[in-house]
Amino acid sequence: MPLTPPSARSSGDSRPSGRRHDREIFRLAVPAFGALVAEPLFLLADHAIVGRLGTTALGALGVAGAALTTLVNLCVFLAYGTTAAVARQAGAGDLRRGVKLGVDGLWLAAAIGLVVIAVAWPLAPVIVNLFGASPALAADAVTYLRISLFGTPAMLIVLAGTGVLRGLADTVTPLVVSIGSFTLNAVLNVWFVLGLGFGIAGSAWGTVLAQVLGAGVYVAVVVRGARGHGASLRPDLAGIRAAGTAGVALVIRTASMRVVLIAATVAATRMGDAQIAAHAIASQVWTLLAFVLDAIAIAGQAITGRYLGAGNVPATRAATRRMVFWGIWCGVACGAAVIVARPFVPGLFDADPAVAAALLAALWPVALLQPIAGVVFVLDGVLIGAGDRRYLAWASVWTTLAYLPAVLLVVLAGGGLAALWAALGVWMLARLVTLGGRAYGAAWLVTGA
Repeated sequence: MPLTPPSARSSGDSRPSGRRHDREIFRLAVPAFGALVAEPLFLLADHAIVGRLGTTALGALGVAGAALTTLVNLCVFLAYGTTAAVARQAGAGDLRRGVKLGVDGLWLAAAIGLVVIAVAWPLAPVIVNLFGASPALAADAVTYLRISLFGTPAMLIVLAGTGVLRGLADTVTPLVVSIGSFTLNAVLNVWFVLGLGFGIAGSAWGTVLAQVLGAGVYVAVVVRGARGHGASLRPDLAGIRAAGTAGVALVIRTASMRVVLIAATVAATRMGDAQIAAHAIASQVWTLLAFVLDAIAIAGQAITGRYLGAGNVPATRAATRRMVFWGIWCGVACGAAVIVARPFVPGLFDADPAVAAALLAALWPVALLQPIAGVVFVLDGVLIGAGDRRYLAWASVWTTLAYLPAVLLVVLAGGGLAALWAALGVWMLARLVTLGGRAYGAAWLVTGA
């Protein structure tokens, strides 16, 4: 695969600019959506396979998986930050520099992965105990977590490699690698767990091997691109340090979002077993819809970085308007889909009457928030692509602080699950105001390499 993105300066297309931007947006967004949904779909296969070992093993997978998911979420800056940096250099016409930034991102990912192993491996029992697991479940969870940690460098390299290719306007290769990796993961899990009888450890080793092979593909692609463009493969300490420093703001952004989600889960837990069960299902629905809207945001990262790198502010503005337009309509479509599917969702999860009643009430605010989410996700991606990381960090902190009193009020007033999700609307509206106000201004439109 040649690491050569389309030029941001090209103006030879005779179609109206709106249609030209639409084609570019969906060329990037559709494969990105496929890559986003591939992982959770194949993880469901993991749960189905491990579930054959019994409730204890399945619970252990859930606990260890939650710890690993938190790690991935905190390190997602390796993908987002690399996308923006590489796209900007590509737009400026300096592919050699762009690929070199990608190489530095891979080195940073590997280094963080090794540090995580060194720190988390001995602390695995402590991490598992934080979830309040029973002794039998905790033993399996520690086993799974410790083995899975050996795949951390590969997992983070995949994040960084995905960012490199997205920055070069290639979302097809990540889709292919994602499907291949998670298919291999499912096959190895069946073989190791059910065929060879390795138990939950077999599931962990199957995942590690799939991650290593996926990372190998990304490394091979980036190495070939580096050689083709004359970029050095040696670690550049200054470049790695710069990538790490830039990632701090995105970590703050992500951590603030995790606080919101955790606060909502804690509040739902206090409402009772039926409420927390319904909240878990509603959260899965929200996450699935977020993948749809995030696909446009990923396109926004690449497109914005490339246009600003080329110094093309009018094209940046025009592309942002089109992405906001599609974000709104995709949000409307997602909301309508929830309303249509709402009567059938409880049955899909075999929910008892109490859970079903809470879930049906919660799905109303979930549906109504989708158009707002469409705009918020798009603008978040656009500002990430522009490298406006410091503003995003502070905005995330302030919007989280705006949300916490709302969720506290729901708990103190004895509100139900619908009220809890309505409180989430306070957070989304705060994000809409902060991101919309920033995008309307010009401070983020920094051009050049």
